[in-house]
Amino acid sequence: MKFQSEPNTSAGEFFELLENSGYRWPAKLEGTAKQNGFTVPQGTTVLAFHFQGGVLVAGDRRATAGNSIMYEQCDKVIPIDDYTLMAIAGVPATAFEMARVLSHNFEYYRRSQLQSMSIEGKIRALSKLLKENVGMAVQGLGVVSPIFATYDPATKKANIHFYDMLGADFQIRTHTSTGSGSQIIRGILEHEDLWGEKPLAERTQEEAITLAIRLLQTAGLFDSATGQARPEDDIYPTLATLTEQGYRFLDDDETVNIFKTSDRKSVV
Repeated sequence: MKFQSEPNTSAGEFFELLENSGYRWPAKLEGTAKQNGFTVPQGTTVLAFHFQGGVLVAGDRRATAGNSIMYEQCDKVIPIDDYTLMAIAGVPATAFEMARVLSHNFEYYRRSQLQSMSIEGKIRALSKLLKENVGMAVQGLGVVSPIFATYDPATKKANIHFYDMLGADFQIRTHTSTGSGSQIIRGILEHEDLWGEKPLAERTQEEAITLAIRLLQTAGLFDSATGQARPEDDIYPTLATLTEQGYRFLDDDETVNIFKTSDRKSVV
């Protein structure tokens, strides 16, 4: 396999920084997706935060390519195993492939070692995939910014990790969000955690779900790349909880009922 000895300077100084730090490109880079006039559908806004007994993970359903809406029913919260969820913002094709690889790796480990992979091992596995994807990410063809939620049945402890595109992971104490609407959501979550009726970690599951729906609706008001719920088309956010019982996605009836009670327009 050939390695590029000099970065493509047209793509910016970021290439030089990486190569000067010892990184070697697995393939020659020919500019970015934007420079080549090529756009890739991207997922937009996802979030995760602790509540009583676990973690709630949620995401809108819209996928965009530039200023175009490509798809309104993209599922951005992906189960990896019984106690692991990955939420994606970025290019769905790349993220779905990462999720598939992780799922197979975790299952192979469980069957070959007769035990589940450790939380640390799961975290490093996703970090490795992101590092291997740097070449595509810096071209704008495969950027993935995931949230990784795990639950350890042995310690009865839930964890949330956020990753940058180079694979560095950061454990989150209470909440996080990524994607085009994330700044709006992070601000509201911080306010709710510090000055709300009670901290996020003390809220019930129903309170957490209601808050997540309202957050994504609010983000959709200010960010065109974040899709709002559309009851007339039966399109609602993807909502999942991760607790001692494992992951659970809300079914359509549950989501509709909570949406109706959480949406001011639906209250008579």
